[in-house]
Amino acid sequence: MSIVWTILIGFVAGLVARALKPGDDSAGFIVTTLIGIAGSLAATYLGQAMGWYTAGQGAGFIASVVGAIVLLFVWGMIKKR
Repeated sequence: MSIVWTILIGFVAGLVARALKPGDDSAGFIVTTLIGIAGSLAATYLGQAMGWYTAGQGAGFIASVVGAIVLLFVWGMIKKR
């Protein structure tokens, strides 16, 4: 059930990250959602690797938004090429 919660948090985090990230985002709704989910998963597994979260515990909302913003910046750099 924790993976489902991580995906739901990632969905909302992607939308919030897109709203907070400065600049023009040409990514669509689905791409933004997928990046948010990936950011949430990355924050979860990075937090578990660093000892911030226990196994099975998901990242919080703020960590998910930060992960999604980082991935949105990476997406923007890849898309420009």
